[in-house]
Amino acid sequence: MANILVIDDNLDICQLLKRFLTKKGHEVETTLTGQEGIDKVKSKAFDLIFCDFKLRKMEGRDVLAQVKTISPKTKVAIITGYADVKIAVEVIKNGAFDYITKPLIPDELLHLIDRALASGESDTPSQAIETKKDKPKKKKKSNSEFLKGSGPKSQKLYKEVSLVAPTDLSVIIYGESGAGKENIARTIHAESKRADQPFIAIDCGALSKELAGSELWGHEKGAFTGATNSKPGQFELAHGGTIFLDEIANLPYDVQVGLLRLVQEKKLRRVGGTSDKAIDVRILVASNEDLRLAVKEGKFREDLYHRFNEFSLVVPALRERKPDIEAFANHFLKLANEELDKEVDGFRDKVIDTFLNYSWPGNLREMRNVIRRAVLLAEGDKISLSSLPQEIVYADKFDFDHSPSESNEDVPADLKLAAAEAEAKVLKKVLAEVKYNRTKAAKKLGIDRKTLFNKMKEYDL
Repeated sequence: MANILVIDDNLDICQLLKRFLTKKGHEVETTLTGQEGIDKVKSKAFDLIFCDFKLRKMEGRDVLAQVKTISPKTKVAIITGYADVKIAVEVIKNGAFDYITKPLIPDELLHLIDRALASGESDTPSQAIETKKDKPKKKKKSNSEFLKGSGPKSQKLYKEVSLVAPTDLSVIIYGESGAGKENIARTIHAESKRADQPFIAIDCGALSKELAGSELWGHEKGAFTGATNSKPGQFELAHGGTIFLDEIANLPYDVQVGLLRLVQEKKLRRVGGTSDKAIDVRILVASNEDLRLAVKEGKFREDLYHRFNEFSLVVPALRERKPDIEAFANHFLKLANEELDKEVDGFRDKVIDTFLNYSWPGNLREMRNVIRRAVLLAEGDKISLSSLPQEIVYADKFDFDHSPSESNEDVPADLKLAAAEAEAKVLKKVLAEVKYNRTKAAKKLGIDRKTLFNKMKEYDL
């Protein structure tokens, strides 16, 4: 059972989710505004929060930032329309657990809750630890979840990995959100002389300024309010192995000072401690932005950047790895079948072509989510176009720029209106193709008749 908070300014969504999840044995509270949700988090502990990205007075990203400060262990899942997937994926690097797209699918909701509860079993939700003791189990999981790809760009990437892995150099791994930077870090570790030692991954976006020092260096008993016991930090736990700092540019500036000292002296001191400890750790870092620009903008220390920049490599975006797209799709299909206990055995005609023509702003993470969702929706033994989000099927109708250099400030203020206009065009096109047969149109669009009727009414069709 989970304690769940739903934050959505649509009362129908709140009531629907509360009724459904309560019947499944969960405790559910709802609120229509971001501020009310934040106030609830201050007074009660929640395992998981479902938060709409587009609230009237506060965006989901703002709610996320405050929740992570108040209650770092609480998982936050962003609810979004598919046209906003790029933004939702960007929010993940700032600490969101995952995103879920509308229309909401019951099985997908329940599966996300199960994953959130499972990941919450660790005392430190921002980390993933692999040690020699549990290596057999982890290795099996890694082998099943990871596919290298065999296209030209993939071959170039793994050639660079094979060159740097046996060394002890620090590495900066660049790449868009969802492109697979952590998988590359794990591969470097697995092919290094430290392979039988711990591998610890830390999401710097999920570390609040207040807790970052304790999380990284550890603390002594009584160091601060709530420190009832001494606790080793992640660098101590990684001693002898590899530590991976994901989205390093999000690390608070003052915490970077302590990190620089550790890198230079190979020693650390716990919060509240009086003595130093020698640390032997290989550091891999990842960023979806150029750290040189972060240095120029004053967000990242120049001396720390030069310490890390002993070697760098770039993980290509999925849209740049077209020769691998079909292999990745089949790989994620296999994983989804195992995960959801399904037996979908392939893709119908045009689905792979559709994947090849789509820009995948969320990269491999987005593809995995899309295929997992499609497996849930599949009515036969193969995934068809009707099981995919219409924004992927009719990508040419959605004129959004997915350039990785695009900033949030470049998004037009009427994005929601643009998405609505594009959706209306798709509905008109499909309705015309089926001569306004609502049953056929709903099936082709992958939605139910009631949703189709409401959308026709909304767009005056």
